Amino acid sequence: MARSDFPEHDGSLTGSDDERENELENDEFDGESGDEEKRPLNLEVDIQSRSACERHVVVKVSREDIERYFDREFSEMVTSAQVPGFRPGHAPRKLIERRYRKEVAERVKTSLLLDSIQQISEERELAAISEPKFDLESVELPEEGPMTYEFDLEVRPEFDVPTWKGLTIERPVREFTDRDVDVALRNLLSRYGQLAPHDGPAEMGDYISTKLTFTYEGRVISSSPEELIRIRPVLSFRDGKIENFGEAMLGVRAGQTRTAQAVLSQDAPNAALRGKTVVATFEVAEVKRLQLPELTRDLLDTIGGFESEAELRDAVRDNLKRQLEYHQRQRAREQIADVLTASADWELPPDLLRRQAQRELDRAVMELRRSGFSEAHIRAYENELRQNSLAVTAKALKQHFILERIAEDEGIEETEQDYDEEIQLIAEQSGESPRRIRARLEKAGLMDVLRNQIIERKVIDRILAHAKFRDIPWEPESLEAEAVEWAAGGGDKGSELPEAKPEAQTDQHP
Repeated sequence: MARSDFPEHDGSLTGSDDERENELENDEFDGESGDEEKRPLNLEVDIQSRSACERHVVVKVSREDIERYFDREFSEMVTSAQVPGFRPGHAPRKLIERRYRKEVAERVKTSLLLDSIQQISEERELAAISEPKFDLESVELPEEGPMTYEFDLEVRPEFDVPTWKGLTIERPVREFTDRDVDVALRNLLSRYGQLAPHDGPAEMGDYISTKLTFTYEGRVISSSPEELIRIRPVLSFRDGKIENFGEAMLGVRAGQTRTAQAVLSQDAPNAALRGKTVVATFEVAEVKRLQLPELTRDLLDTIGGFESEAELRDAVRDNLKRQLEYHQRQRAREQIADVLTASADWELPPDLLRRQAQRELDRAVMELRRSGFSEAHIRAYENELRQNSLAVTAKALKQHFILERIAEDEGIEETEQDYDEEIQLIAEQSGESPRRIRARLEKAGLMDVLRNQIIERKVIDRILAHAKFRDIPWEPESLEAEAVEWAAGGGDKGSELPEAKPEAQTDQHP
């Protein structure tokens, strides 16, 4: 079955018989249910389009095919079947058929389902993006007449590939100065700094150790006994933000309590509070200030085995260039997406969007990690995506479908070297070995996310190779939002991706 690899296959075959469900899932509908030369099934198929991405399929399998599959099963069984009173393989076939018909019927049903779905996929060219959804237990193999069953399927929408050659793309450019390197180096050193108690009033950039409580209409909806939060203009949560956080916290001292209003997003996990304004209460236990370390030889070695400050500065400059490349790719991707999806007015199933929201988040985070961004920046970006998850996912899915089609048309594929290079870049940022990074991605089921990232980048590179560019100056943006791993309106799980190197509660932005 042809598939788009962006969406996660949910394997939603319902039914109470786990063993038969596993058999269906492990075979992945590949139709390998016998050794004989395959003969097409005589199928009657009715496919109804419920939306651009949803199909309802009704299938009727002929009685002739049912008997043919029974005959094949019994022909294989007759040489080894054990029947009381007969040596193995010597019992009359009619007796074997009566004794084992119920057991064989389950195998016949499963084989017919596998082979018929595979045949429908190939003949009707259904580009499935999830496994077929049907109730296995409700499918009956009748004693007489055809077998009829139905299932729902999510498919890639049908569309004409937009013209993608000859686009004019704005490209951010910048020659990094020594001052840029100074700022980035200072922020890098802050990863290894120490937080010291501060007796005076808090200023922008200081940290507060605080108990955090959220209430709605006087009722506590969530609370955290202790959070260490850097004072920035905006405080971002997994499901909302406080826009005036910096203003609300300026001047706070240890032992004081401050409140602020947090607006929850329309995609907040707690559906009852979506779009609502809740009260955040900060009981500040301590104010802390960051003290930067001295750049000693030991620290140079700890940071990355550098021999001198000059060598470290060269590495910092290279990292700045990598981040600029990320912004160039993102700006190009946005412009390309606007052109390619201009006519993509097809609606995507809400269930598909909800399932794929985390996959798109994982892809975006993986891209940031391999581009050398700090954990603080990544957390802020994660929270921003979560707060607009369905809209972001819908746009990303449409882009993916189109980029995947271009990849197929252009013969663009991923290689093992591509995987190695991506994993190496992530490893450099996390401080872990490439082998461990690969193991973690495989365990979390994120290798397909990495594959999508590789393919989409290659397609965009192909588009850019045929594009015209207009250079525009780029100014690095300071990080305005402090992000915390907390859902103000209710719990939410964290990321499965490896994190960047420990930052001593700091980031790479002023």
